Amino acid sequence: MTQSNIPKKPRIRLSPEARKAMILDQAAKLVASEGVSAVSMERLGKEAGISKGLVYSYYQSVTVLLQELLTREYRHLRNLQFKAAESAGTLEQLVRRVTNVYLSYIHERGLLIERLAMDPTIANSGDPTLYDRNSAVDYIAEIFSDNFGIDMEIARQTVDISYGIPAAAGQYINHHDADPELIEDITVTMILGSLEAVQKKYKTSLKRLGKRKSGEDNLTQTS
Repeated sequence: MTQSNIPKKPRIRLSPEARKAMILDQAAKLVASEGVSAVSMERLGKEAGISKGLVYSYYQSVTVLLQELLTREYRHLRNLQFKAAESAGTLEQLVRRVTNVYLSYIHERGLLIERLAMDPTIANSGDPTLYDRNSAVDYIAEIFSDNFGIDMEIARQTVDISYGIPAAAGQYINHHDADPELIEDITVTMILGSLEAVQKKYKTSLKRLGKRKSGEDNLTQTS
């Protein structure tokens, strides 16, 4: 059989969503292995087996493409955290499961997220409510407030500050040869310790005092 008679493999036509996902996957590999500067439309097309023009038909620039990649990473991470939180039956389980999901994700894809987030043109874009930590903080703060009788404002401030502990732990794992399980245990202990300390402090000195009517107000009402 001559070469001209060899049947060609049929080309698989991908949906626009699948094509965009494939391009983002290739971009993620490049950023993780070589950095943001390695990404170009021409190279993405070559890696994905498509033309540069087709890449441009989905993304008007490399910056826009990488912005969507970072958004995708954050959104996926937050969704995993919410699922983990919803499966918890106690506060300790909630903290443990959310922390485990976060550190596992960062251990696997932390370098990619870090390199994207370090570029201000990539990080400062889009609607932050889609993927930032505010919604996750509010979710945990409501649980903390409802179950332990703590004012929502204080609960949110406590959780928001404590939320920085896993981020610091993720950075530590990325840049040190450390045991992930040990770092997870330390992180969970620190978060629970901070929540328990605030709960105890709230009972004695952080709770807002009820305002009593002044003597002048009492006179006004009785006159």
